Amino acid sequence: MRLFSCLLLCSALACGASLAEDAPATLAPLVNVGYYEFPPYSYTDAEGRPRGANLDLIRRLLHEAGYRGQFRGLPGARLYAGLRDGSVHLWPGATGKEELRDYVLESRNVLGEFDLALYHRQDTPPPKVPDDLAGRGVIVISGYTYWKPYSDWLHDPALNVRIHRTSSHSAALEMLQRQRGDFLLDYRIPVEQARRQLGMAPVPHLTLQRLTGKLIISKNAPDAEVLRDALDRAYERLQAAGEDLSLD
Repeated sequence: MRLFSCLLLCSALACGASLAEDAPATLAPLVNVGYYEFPPYSYTDAEGRPRGANLDLIRRLLHEAGYRGQFRGLPGARLYAGLRDGSVHLWPGATGKEELRDYVLESRNVLGEFDLALYHRQDTPPPKVPDDLAGRGVIVISGYTYWKPYSDWLHDPALNVRIHRTSSHSAALEMLQRQRGDFLLDYRIPVEQARRQLGMAPVPHLTLQRLTGKLIISKNAPDAEVLRDALDRAYERLQAAGEDLSLD
């Protein structure tokens, strides 16, 4: 009987320890993280799971700061709408998005930088922008949005740009090579990854803009400033401990 009582007590203690270990994760505030397809930084794999260096870093920061993350891939327009209304709490993205200016907070720490470029074929000269876009076909990625003035160029009646949309960076490069568009407006990192996967030679391009990546937090997220500050402190603690926080 005494042995049975001891076993029962040990079992109860073990169960209590297990619950105590699980409790922080269970009770940690949930952060809705939005992202769009931007490989290799953020993308959805073949099994529907969120992947990429950017999302891996966000997981580390959330864990360090005492939060849980729920990740969801969204087209650009829906992502920005979610940041405005607070259904998306956090986006690891670029600063300076005009339509988000009054709706978001930005981290003080920079996650990385990336370039927006205008690609052209080897058999065509570098364009003079925006004049050389007039009456020409520009390939863009469906679901992406672009910063001003480049978004304005695409819809300027005076330029009369013909927009060709496709769903992937690989398809966009193939369209450019097959002359199904004169130029490709896209971000350099995912284009380079797609180019290597296709076995293509380097594609000439004109760099239009260098963008800064930070944590973008909806002002309508629960305790938005607390979340922003906690993630900044988490980043700085990991950095001070010598952790590699680069996205390369």
